Amino acid sequence: MKTSYPHFLGSEIAQPKADDAFFHVIPVPFERSVSYGGGTALGPSSILQASWQLELWDGKGRPADLGIYTAPVVDCEGEDADVVERIAAATELVAKTGHMPVVIGGEHTVTLGVVKGLIAAGYDDFGVVQIDAHADLRDVYEGNPLSHASVMARVVELGIPLFQLGCRAYCEQEVVMREKYGVGFIDADPLVPQNIQSVSLPDDFPAKVFFTLDIDGMDPSVFPSTGTPVPGGLGWYQTLALFESVAKQRDIIGFDLMEFAPIKSFHAYEFAAAQLIYHLMGIVQRARKL
Repeated sequence: MKTSYPHFLGSEIAQPKADDAFFHVIPVPFERSVSYGGGTALGPSSILQASWQLELWDGKGRPADLGIYTAPVVDCEGEDADVVERIAAATELVAKTGHMPVVIGGEHTVTLGVVKGLIAAGYDDFGVVQIDAHADLRDVYEGNPLSHASVMARVVELGIPLFQLGCRAYCEQEVVMREKYGVGFIDADPLVPQNIQSVSLPDDFPAKVFFTLDIDGMDPSVFPSTGTPVPGGLGWYQTLALFESVAKQRDIIGFDLMEFAPIKSFHAYEFAAAQLIYHLMGIVQRARKL
């Protein structure tokens, strides 16, 4: 599979100047601690390439009218902690100028760097809403505190409120961590069996939200293209509806898509991931009335 980083939706729009674009797509092909299947390092490249097949009209509007700039790929060589800091720097650069970071991973550890970048940019009162099959609240996994399975433990330790949606695979330690840090959650059961389309965040949850979407939060029948698939996940329309319900309640300050691992010759999933990102942009556009 070819590794290249064309700009998002490049078949329809020219790469704008950074200052002229609201959405800033940041590719982060970081893959270090995956514990089952691999391939997330190829996620950003494959999604960007597939985005060239998208239509400008997303069914309700044209998110691209706000400008979509694709930032340089983040250097993912070296120590894990150094990579996290580079991700933070790339995110800070976008967020401090009022643009919206849209980060494509890569394994879920990437989100820690994004959160650190938002803090550095001056967002001192925001929460994280997470769609994921896993709670990612292990203190350490396989000896690594920066594991993809520990990323949300590192986030809540920074004092960032967390609300989880769609989880269905976690250990007892993570139950304790939820209680210790006051993590809110609505797990896959009841979300999926009841086909819940809208959730209400707690009244005291921050007004600003960063939304992180691990692709394995969705059901493997929709996205088998991930290293840690778990049955019983969210469907396509339910995922969009839940994101929209959060966007109507809170100010989305950025979002990411993590853990996409393309399957060679199955380009439908790459296209779906690109379309998912573009639809999320559209939801942000309409919720903010931009």
